[in-house]
Amino acid sequence: MGILEVKGLSKAFGDLSVLNQLDLSVKEGECIAIIGGSGCGKSVFLRCLNLLEIPDAGTITIDGQEITAKDADVDQIRRRMGMVFQKFHLFSHYNVLDNLCLAPTHLLGMSRQDAEKKAMKLLDQVGLASKAKVFPAVLSGGQQQRIAICRALMMEPKVLLLDEPTSALDPTMVGEVLAVIRMLAKQGLTMLIVTHEMKFAREVADRVVFFADHGIYEQGTPEEIFDHPQREKTISFINKHTFFSYEITKRSDFDLMQLQGGIWQFAEKYGVGEQRAYQIQLSSEELIYEFFQGSFADGEEVDIRLDVTYARDMECIVLKVVSGGSAYDPIQAEMYDETGEMEHMGITLMKKRATNLSYSFVDGKNQVMVEFAGNQPKN
Repeated sequence: MGILEVKGLSKAFGDLSVLNQLDLSVKEGECIAIIGGSGCGKSVFLRCLNLLEIPDAGTITIDGQEITAKDADVDQIRRRMGMVFQKFHLFSHYNVLDNLCLAPTHLLGMSRQDAEKKAMKLLDQVGLASKAKVFPAVLSGGQQQRIAICRALMMEPKVLLLDEPTSALDPTMVGEVLAVIRMLAKQGLTMLIVTHEMKFAREVADRVVFFADHGIYEQGTPEEIFDHPQREKTISFINKHTFFSYEITKRSDFDLMQLQGGIWQFAEKYGVGEQRAYQIQLSSEELIYEFFQGSFADGEEVDIRLDVTYARDMECIVLKVVSGGSAYDPIQAEMYDETGEMEHMGITLMKKRATNLSYSFVDGKNQVMVEFAGNQPKN
C-alpha cells in the first residue's frame, strides 16, 4: 500500500461532475506532477485529499489511516498533509517567525524554543533566515511563497500538497520557488504538485498525471507523457507547451553550433518557422555573449541557463536566459559605444523583433525574458 491511496473518488458541484471514480496510489518519496487544462479538476482533487472539499464518494487513506471514514479524527490525519496554496495565506499581523511557530506550538505541543530552532533551520534552507522578524507585507511574492512552504514543513507532513504554487507570482519570482521545490524533491519528500510549469514537471516529477474527462486521463514517467503521449487529449495538451533547454557551466565548453543545432531541431519538431528559429538563434547567441562579458571575469566559471518555450495556445515563443555572476542588464546596452563604434547590434535588433522584453536581478541571478509573438515574424 502506498502512503496515499485514493479509490473511487467522485466530486460534483450541483449538476457539474468534476471528478468521477478516480483512483490513485502514491508511493512514499514519490513526486507527482498533476497537469491539465483549466477547470479539469486538478485543484479540486488536491482539496479533496485533506477534505477542504468533501468528496461525494470514494475513500482516501493517508499513511494507513482513512480520512474519509465516518469515525476518522480528521484534524489528526490532516496534520500528516501539508498544503501550499496559490495565494500564500500568511497571517499579516504576525511576523515570519510567528507564522511558522504558531501551528507546531498549538497543535503539536512543541515548545516555542524548539519551534523557533526548527523554523530558523528551514528559513536558512530557503535563503530567508534574515527575514525571520519581518512582516509578510514587506516580502516579495516569491519570498512569501517560500515562507508558506516552510510553514507547511513545520508540521513534518508525510505528504506535501502544492496547488499551483507559482501561479500568483510575477515571472521573475517563479524560479526561486521552484528551486525550493526541487530541493524538497531531492530530499525525498512525498509531493503532489498541481502545476502549469511543464519544464519543471518534466525535470522534477517521478510521475506525471494528466487530468481530463473528470479524472486521470493518462499518466506515466515524464518521458512517457512529454515525449511519447498515447492518448489524443494528452497529445493535444503537450503540443501546446513545448520547450528546449541549454546549460553552460564552463566558458570553454560552450559549443555555439550545438546550441544553434538544438534550437533548429526544436523548431523543426514543433513547426516553428525558419525565420523565427533564426531570430531565436541570434538572440540566444547575443544574450549569452553579453553575459559572458558583462557578468563574469575572464577565466571565471560561468553559470548560464537558456530556455525556449513555444506555447501554441497563446501563439508566442518565450526565450529566457538566467545567468549567475554580477548584475548586468544587456537590454540597456547601447548600439554605439562612446567612440561611435557600433556594438551590441544583435541586442538592438532583438529589441525590434521582440513583443516583450524584461530584465531582473533576483537572489544573485540575472534573468532576461524575451517574447516573440507567433511562430513566424510578420511582414
